Amino acid sequence: MDETRQDGARQAALDYHEFPKPGKLEIRATKPMANGRDLSRAYSPGVAEACLEIRDDPANASRFTARGNLVGVVSNGTAVLGLGNIGPLAAKPVMEGKAVLFKKFASIDCFDIELNEPDPEKLAEIVCALEPTFGAINLEDIKAPDCFIVERICRERMKIPVFHDDQHGTAIVVGAAAVNALRVTGRRFEEIKVVSTGGGAAGIACLNMLLKLGVRRENVWLCDIHGLVHEGRAEDMNPQKAAFAQKSDLRSLDEVIEGADLFLGLSGPRVLKPEMVARMAKRPIVFALANPTPEILPEEVRAVAPDAIIATGRSDYPNQVNNVLCFPFIFRGALDVGATEINDAMQIACVEGIAALARATTSAEAAAAYRGETLTFGPDYLIPKPFDPRLIGTVASAVARAAMETGVATRPIADLEAYRQKLDSSVFKSALIMRPVFEAARTAQRKIIFAEGEDERVLRCANAMLEEMTDSPILIGRPEVVEQRCERAGLPIRPGRDFELVNPESDRRYRDYWQSYHELMARRGVTPDLARAILRTNTTAIAAIAVHRGDADSLICGTFGQYLWHLNYICQILARDNLSPQGALSLMIQEDGPLFIADTHVNAVPTPEQIATAICGAARHARRFGVTPKVALCSHSNFGNLDTDSGRRMRAAMEILDARGVDFAYEGEMSADAALDPELRARIFPGNRLEGAANILVFAYTDAANTARNMLKMKAGGLEVGPILMGMGNRAHIVTPSITARGLLNVSAIAGTPVALYS
Repeated sequence: MDETRQDGARQAALDYHEFPKPGKLEIRATKPMANGRDLSRAYSPGVAEACLEIRDDPANASRFTARGNLVGVVSNGTAVLGLGNIGPLAAKPVMEGKAVLFKKFASIDCFDIELNEPDPEKLAEIVCALEPTFGAINLEDIKAPDCFIVERICRERMKIPVFHDDQHGTAIVVGAAAVNALRVTGRRFEEIKVVSTGGGAAGIACLNMLLKLGVRRENVWLCDIHGLVHEGRAEDMNPQKAAFAQKSDLRSLDEVIEGADLFLGLSGPRVLKPEMVARMAKRPIVFALANPTPEILPEEVRAVAPDAIIATGRSDYPNQVNNVLCFPFIFRGALDVGATEINDAMQIACVEGIAALARATTSAEAAAAYRGETLTFGPDYLIPKPFDPRLIGTVASAVARAAMETGVATRPIADLEAYRQKLDSSVFKSALIMRPVFEAARTAQRKIIFAEGEDERVLRCANAMLEEMTDSPILIGRPEVVEQRCERAGLPIRPGRDFELVNPESDRRYRDYWQSYHELMARRGVTPDLARAILRTNTTAIAAIAVHRGDADSLICGTFGQYLWHLNYICQILARDNLSPQGALSLMIQEDGPLFIADTHVNAVPTPEQIATAICGAARHARRFGVTPKVALCSHSNFGNLDTDSGRRMRAAMEILDARGVDFAYEGEMSADAALDPELRARIFPGNRLEGAANILVFAYTDAANTARNMLKMKAGGLEVGPILMGMGNRAHIVTPSITARGLLNVSAIAGTPVALYS
């Protein structure tokens, strides 16, 4: 069975690399190439202008070419993963994979360069000659000690960052894990004894990093296949190993392990024995990083030291030391400030950023990617997961700051906080457009009540609100369930201490709430017994009554259930005093900008008056996001060419808007393609009053609007903000079951906006 499974995994890996097209990379143009004009600019004669600008000022290469965001991943294939010296051609899939990781995690473009050159000095000569092409060089899978020679020569001669990831990337992640392991166990770097196995490039770099973090050189004991590296030893020595030679009569790992606080293994399988771990210091730290079989398996460590802190290089155990936590982000920060090197300060900043992120609350995105794992800082969570989207903002900005402070940045960044926000917006697509909404929400302190307070997405949203906003979350849920789920999700918040909890099974306000509901609904067939039952079981009704009575300012519901079911109870309780639902507006964030769609849920077949009112609400909301509204009234009729129901209602809505004299651009009726393509629209109706592409599409049926919303979300990669319930004075919003924790946070920011700013 195991052989069958292995064969299946092998074939799946080969298919992944071969289909639908061979390899993992392709090159795409970033500029249009549609006509002769584009060709003349991309190549001769227009390209000469860019060439001359760079000739006059080489720094202009980062303005007019891709060099400033281009990394060369260079290898000669002499030490590839655990495969050894397989040569440059066989190493190509690994280098392509490295390039893919650069692009995925940090949006850095890469060329993989495989060189058939075993001589380290000649290899360095070739790499140096590539400097005009790249903004930085990532050396990869070059055997020791050749890698030391190549990196030294390149760093001496080149004025761009040169970084051997096998050495320094590993060292940085080990450093971050060590920082947090010492924090968990209450130790200090200056006091610990370190025993390490493996005198290769990564092992030496890790030891040097520990020295930079405060470990004393005399407390480092390095062993390799020949035993302890000691003074006077001649066998298999090089200057890098010799730097850690101990003056000692001890010769074996078994002898030097006594009392060690930290074991660092970058060697081979089964090197460390359980009986050796038993002789280490109390609560030992064991980093067994050999792959695929570590120096000792975690379960063997636990058998003799149950309280040990353990890290491996494997993904099937906690605390995987994975270079992808480092290299995309240290290069991102270095490239963005035009760094001439990656120095010690930048590496330490990377260590500190990674370590600090593990101590922070886990992001909802990381929790979703690693569902089922406990992601709470502690012995089993020393370093963050690779898919934590906060890594780029945290680590790259720290690296950029260090580069600037140490004088190696040729393009300093004036506003590092704005830079960090920009990085965050590259992974959190909603971050940039939501910024004015969050800023408006921070001007007030509103109480937001969540009807489905037991949902993990709601709990994560509440935690984020407490960290990022001034609003106070109120959750409806059973205390024991909420407490348990907060703990399971690794969230530091707890009901009663950090947020108010309304327990539907037992709350002191229950009588007041059901009586308020009965008072509102007594003449609509609701008896006292029915009111009691609804206010004990219906969390949407409970939340609406809380808003009605002033115990909360706005409610959010809809993480499960049907939209109109929730809307019914909101209307029963809150649709009074000139408030009534006017439509649901979804903001779809696309690669080319925002697009608002209405009405996605409320009025199935809206009247012309309802359409006009929804349009005014949508325009008002667009301005809250900093978007100048340009509204298209959508139908399959184009400017009166069809006498259909949707066309007639849209034309009538146009007349209403004309009569109102609204202060935004609108046009219709028209098909969606005409709305989004100004050239097509001009051919159909020359002289129309809408300039450019519309950014608000209002449809004649909720079926059409909802389908457009879902198609953009599911097939075009659109990210939804909302739905936003218009017409209710910001007192209620109904989301949909597919919403994420970050989506809830966005809606809570909308709900947290003061009503004076809302209207």
